[in-house]
Order: sequence, then C-alpha cells, then structure tokens
Amino acid sequence: MEQEEPLLSSSQDVFTWLGRFIGDQFTTSLRLDRMETLARLAGHPERAAPVIHVAGSKGKGSVTGMAAGILEAGGFRPGRYTSPHVIEYRERITCGDAFFDESVYVEAGKELQSAEKALRRRPALSPDDISAGFFELLTLFFFLCARRGACDAMCIETGLGGRWDATNIVDPLVSAITLIELEHTEFLGNTLGKIAREKAGIIKPGRPLILAEQTDEALEVFRTVAASQGAPLYYLPEFAEIRDLEVTPEGTYFCLSSPVFPQPLKDLKTPMIGSIQAKNAGLAAVTAKIAFPDLPDQAVTEGLGRFSLPARFERVLDFPVLIVDGAHTACSAEACGETFSRLYGAGGVLLFGCAVGKDARAMAQALIPRFKHIIITTPGTYKISVPQGVYDVFRETAGTLGIGPEIICIPETAAAVDRAVELAVAKNLPILGTGSFYLAAEIRSFKVF
Repeated sequence: MEQEEPLLSSSQDVFTWLGRFIGDQFTTSLRLDRMETLARLAGHPERAAPVIHVAGSKGKGSVTGMAAGILEAGGFRPGRYTSPHVIEYRERITCGDAFFDESVYVEAGKELQSAEKALRRRPALSPDDISAGFFELLTLFFFLCARRGACDAMCIETGLGGRWDATNIVDPLVSAITLIELEHTEFLGNTLGKIAREKAGIIKPGRPLILAEQTDEALEVFRTVAASQGAPLYYLPEFAEIRDLEVTPEGTYFCLSSPVFPQPLKDLKTPMIGSIQAKNAGLAAVTAKIAFPDLPDQAVTEGLGRFSLPARFERVLDFPVLIVDGAHTACSAEACGETFSRLYGAGGVLLFGCAVGKDARAMAQALIPRFKHIIITTPGTYKISVPQGVYDVFRETAGTLGIGPEIICIPETAAAVDRAVELAVAKNLPILGTGSFYLAAEIRSFKVF
C-alpha cells in the first residue's frame, strides 16, 4: 500500500518530508536522466530564469552567493542555491540574501511531492529509475521555489562534481569554476585531472566559462573541454587583477581590474575574511558582469559589501576569540590557518573534526605548526567520522614534523567545545574551529556564547 503523503503547511514540513530521502542521496546512481524526468514532470522549472552555474572544490558557495548579491544590488530578483546549510535548511534555497515567503516554500513543496509521486508511478526498467535521491529532490525544490517566487535570475552551486550533478540539467548563461583540489575521490577520481573532467561537465556549448586559478594539470583539462565545446574561456589570472589587498578582522579590502569593467573598481570590501575571499569576489564579479553586461559597476560594490555567509571565517565569540570556518581541504585549511595566525597570532587552540574521506593528513600538515593546543572531535552526525583515527593522524603528523603541540581527542562535541573555551580563557588564547561545515554548525549551536 502506497504511503500517504504528509500535509505541508510550513517550510519545516517540506524539509522534514525531504529528510525521508537523505539515505538515498549516495545509494542511487549518479545520472542525469532521472533528474531530467523529474524536471519534466514538474514543468521544467529550471528554465524559468537565466542561470549562473558554479562548480569547484572550495569557495563555490561564496562565489554563488556573491554573484547573487551583486545581481540583487543591480535590481534583479535572484534565486540562490548553495550547500551545506549551517543553521537551517532554508539557507540553501533563498531569494537573494533573504528567505522566500513561507507560502513559496509550501506551494513549491506540494509541487515537489506531486513530481516525486509521478516519478514513482512511471513504468520503469529498474527501481533505480523511479527512486529519486535527496539532492535531486532538493535541487528540484529550489527550481520550483525560484519559479513560484518569480525570480528573474538563478545562481546555482553544484553539490558533487559537475557532470552528473543534479544541477547540471540547466543551460546557463555562464559557468564558473573555482579552484580544483582532490576531494570526493571515491566519486570523482583520484587525480586533479580526473576531478577537473568531472567539474568540466558544467561547461556548455558556446557558453562562457570563467575560471579561477588552477594547477597546470587541471587547467589543461579545462582548456581542452572549453575548446571542444566552443565555450569562450576567461582565465582569471590572465583576465583580472586584484590589487591593494588588505585582510582585517572586519573584512577584506581590495581593488579589481578587468576588461569587463570600464574603470578599475576601487575600495571594494567584502565582510568575508581572507585573501581567498578577494579571489572569490573577483570571480563572482567578472562572472556576473559577463552574464549580464548591462550590470552597473555600483552593483558590484554594493553587492559584495553587504554579502556574507556563516561559517566562512566567522567570529562567533569575542572572549575568547572563537572563529569557525568550514575549510575541509588542504588548500582551504592552509589559507584558513594562515589568515587566523596573521590576525590573531600563532599558538592558539585548534578545534578540529572532519568526515571520513577527507584528507586529514594534508590538513594536519597545514594546521599543526600554527597551534599549541589541538582538540580532535566529531563534526556532527550528518556524515560518518572517526575522531580517533583523525587523532592518530594528527599525532603521527606532529611526530613527522618534529613538533609537539598538545593533541587530545574528545569525541563528544559539546565537551570538546567546553574544553577549548576553558583552555582559551585560562591562557588568553584564540580558538579556531575548522575541518567541516558540520563541525562549524555544531560549534555555533552550543550556548557558550
């Protein structure tokens, strides 16, 4: 007997219903035909507005959000799709920098239920043909919200890779790709070249590609794919220049020059902290301008100036200083640790947790030399993690580096946070919590503030 669908009267009801499918997000096959079928059953909401499509290993959420902020400052009503969320699911599906009205989430949720039910009722060759995954349904939900919310542009971040990602049913005005690193190797491949090929799947025939700085191996892949697709390629190191960069605890200041802007954009500021955020802002600004050439320069200044995201080098406590950051790759951990040390000094407290599959050793190498006290813990329960294994990696890496910070493992996250704050208060030290967006969310949720 078919399970009765719950009645939806709030956005929370919709996300609770979607939660039924979380276990299916990596068990269903990576493919696009099922997503395309879902979209057709829903009346193709992905075609409701022009799209900026963003992929990459790190920074893609910031770039997506910054682009949406620029468009909003320029008079657009942009739908924004990013992940993961830090506080609540609505963060993933917004209208510019604000949530949609509750009625939009509810009515779009009803449309989503209908499409999912229609998919299940179709004749199928295998159960996999009619078993939609969580991310497929969440992505369709975004498209439905954007259509029902009368968005006139969409800024969309990929979830996993690019080629087979559920978002890749769009035909974007432009595609943007941030720096590529080794990540999700069990799905995307174990070399930068293989991962770049998956990310390059968002490049569409004749559609411009705006590309952040890459390694030679990844860059060769992107140049080859773009050429084969007849896609104009704008490589940021060759097409834009960031000057007068200054990173402070209040934000990041810089100037941006590019042929897409008649004059250099001076005195730009983003509340997002770190030199990488200036690069993300440059990528977002050039991408938005190429997508919408009539966008006024002032929209870039205003949009960047008021946009921020939680858990991106976010200061959540003043005494002791407590910064949370979702860095979960080697390069992002290096950048995060460098920024933290420069602003708050070396020798503080590191609160670290990462999921299985992340390169804990590389992150340990980047972070260990900057801290006197390191606490390994569990980064939430959404993904599998083994804190004891991460602790062993940190101990081994410290020995290899020939340095001896205090390293302890406290698997229970609340207790780990308490210990970090206790240490920091007693010794007047700053704290950095990083390794996972899920850990950042856990830290923010505890009432130590």
